[in-house]
Amino acid sequence: MIISANYVDIKNREIFPAKVSVENNKIKSVQKCDEVCKNYILPGFVDAHIHIESSMLVPSEFAKIALTHGTVATVSDPHEIANVLGIKGVEYMIENAKGSSLKFNFGAPSCVPATSFETSGATIDAKGIKELLARDDIKYLSEMMNFPGVIYNDSEVMAKIEYAKKANKPIDGHAPGLVGEDLDKYINAGITTDHEAYSYEEGLEKINKGMNILIREGSAAKNFEALYKLLENYSDSCMLCSDDKHPDDLLKGHINKLASRAVKNGMDKFDVLKASCINPVEFYNLDVGLLNEGDSADFIIVDSLEEFNVLQTFIDGKLVYDNKKLYIASKEIKIVNNFNVTKKSIEDFRVKFLHDDIKVIKAMDRELLTKEVDEKPKVVDGFVESDLSRDILKIAVVNRYKNEKVSVGFIEGFGLKSGAIASSIAHDSHNIIAVGCDDESITKAVNEVIKNRGAIVALDDKEKCVLPLKVAGLMSDKDAMTVANKYKKINSFVKKELKTNLEAPFMTLSFMALLVIPDLKLGDKGLFDSAYFKITDLFTNG
Repeated sequence: MIISANYVDIKNREIFPAKVSVENNKIKSVQKCDEVCKNYILPGFVDAHIHIESSMLVPSEFAKIALTHGTVATVSDPHEIANVLGIKGVEYMIENAKGSSLKFNFGAPSCVPATSFETSGATIDAKGIKELLARDDIKYLSEMMNFPGVIYNDSEVMAKIEYAKKANKPIDGHAPGLVGEDLDKYINAGITTDHEAYSYEEGLEKINKGMNILIREGSAAKNFEALYKLLENYSDSCMLCSDDKHPDDLLKGHINKLASRAVKNGMDKFDVLKASCINPVEFYNLDVGLLNEGDSADFIIVDSLEEFNVLQTFIDGKLVYDNKKLYIASKEIKIVNNFNVTKKSIEDFRVKFLHDDIKVIKAMDRELLTKEVDEKPKVVDGFVESDLSRDILKIAVVNRYKNEKVSVGFIEGFGLKSGAIASSIAHDSHNIIAVGCDDESITKAVNEVIKNRGAIVALDDKEKCVLPLKVAGLMSDKDAMTVANKYKKINSFVKKELKTNLEAPFMTLSFMALLVIPDLKLGDKGLFDSAYFKITDLFTNG
């Protein structure tokens, strides 16, 4: 096979017409020519950090969409399914990914569970991490979310890090807002990346101290605008990632859209492509070709170096996507799960008023961070209820692995005017999480999740929308387009009928149980104050 196109030589920062010859799945030669070429040939895009589970698609179905956007590889943290099923969950992702053309590169989840303050479905201890890192198909130690454990030299945390060092595999970080001496301790432990920086200054400090910054733009956390200018002077230390991408957003674009935004915002195209195509491959030592002679023939054809509309995608010399046609076969989706809880009653969600104000989680659109605000509660017949006039709604987390007391708190920022939403995607332990305007709606939504052994649900007194997630309560067993369209419909229902103003309400909801992200979150064992890293009382003087 010989392809004529404008060859984009990212490292040498030049573009020239060329004939690229492919033989035996490899790039045989790149020869300059005098032809006038319309399109461009370049290495494929790589998502430097993503949880495939958050697309609600199994890897083989995720690939069907990502390949159309020129993504040839991902650095994938199977942290979500690992919190449900442990090492068996990691193995499920690896097995399902086989034969999907896209080059998935999985890590060993370092924090299963993320903290001891919540109930997960499994545990991966240091011994389990050692076993995973010994595998050739495990490329790195996934994000070390327990940064206090690193800073205070927790023995189990440090053992996991040492195993990664001995295996000579990179260690991913997760340290939102960490700066100064604590950051120094974190880096000195051997952690070399971070995708949680949310300001230019934070990103710059981390780069200057030797870290690689993953500029993130997902469905909920959107840090691109704050960080993209780092590409101007620090492209060697930057990569692009999505972290969490819901199926409707994935239909619109992937890393190609981030690259386009960066170029349109004035960043040099070679710096952008270095971060989005080259750096992840070299940093994580991926088996992905970079369009050099002798490399695996992994590349894309695009219409321009501004829009990056993908015309063709090649993996190992095989055409897998061509002008809206996909050339990969569907794969049987096996069902695995861990769901052991019975239906709940309205009484499970009642909150008896005790005294004083209540601590309310303040959710912010496009952010994983929350704030704590103290508010006067709305009390009816001795019980605290949602107050729609002030957008203070009830939020609940239900242990899905065994029957335990329901954890209830209050949240503002969702703006619902009726009904409730619920999901079995609740980072990181993936218990059931729900927000609603009244106890009856919350109960109905939660019970619908339980009935399906995993789902996202939105309902009011007139209508009910459900997307079952049969695979671990995280992913659907349906094809990519079916899932994307159904998710799009349920998301639209929440916005139009329940009246939320959040851009990605279910993604935002899923992070309200992520205890390791400041400031106030809700786990299945109660409200959690990340500043003091402990469970806190709902009432201000509790």
